[in-house]
Amino acid sequence: MSDVRSAWNRMRRPLATVAVCGMLAMSLQGCFAVFAGGALVGTFAATDRRTLGAQTEDKSIVVKGETQIPGAVSAGAHINVTSFNRKVLLSGEVPDEASKAAAEREAKGIDNVQGVYNELAVEAASSFSSRSSDTLITSKVLASLVDAKDLYSSAFKVTTERGIVYLMGRVTQTEGARAAAIASGVSGVQKVVTLYEYISEEELKEYQRKPASENKSTS
Repeated sequence: MSDVRSAWNRMRRPLATVAVCGMLAMSLQGCFAVFAGGALVGTFAATDRRTLGAQTEDKSIVVKGETQIPGAVSAGAHINVTSFNRKVLLSGEVPDEASKAAAEREAKGIDNVQGVYNELAVEAASSFSSRSSDTLITSKVLASLVDAKDLYSSAFKVTTERGIVYLMGRVTQTEGARAAAIASGVSGVQKVVTLYEYISEEELKEYQRKPASENKSTS
């Protein structure tokens, strides 16, 4: 009997995990669509247009920003750090203008940062329910970009704060406008802010011709 009980105890955690994932998939269909849609579109949306070097540096910049910036601002701040191709987006809320300026100075001082978009709002920190809503909006926007078969969804980075959607990416003018139009039509979106790095149509064709391994070469 003890062997049966032990076996059941070992099984309970994976079974519970499967049950929770199933409920999340049903309740957060936007999140699930990103996974399922991404698998279906295959190589069309598989290429990140940043070099491997830039991708690595972006991860490092985010870690350093999230570690260093909170210590430079007043208590009560809520700051998110996003980095795409060495450009940093600061979003969230800070209690005063001095904190907003301090956060930007700290971000600019991080190694390899080539620019900072300071979108911090001087107001009280957002609530848990507001942040949860923002997470859901981001998932829905990403799912909508995946569903748009004329776009490379992996070319975009999506961040949402207080219903404001920020779009970053290395895209053409046409791609950027199309993605902004899609995002603005997602329920819950209050505003869309584009922070793109534009590439030419010729550069896009070059990306399409090259294997993914070449597009991701270090630099």
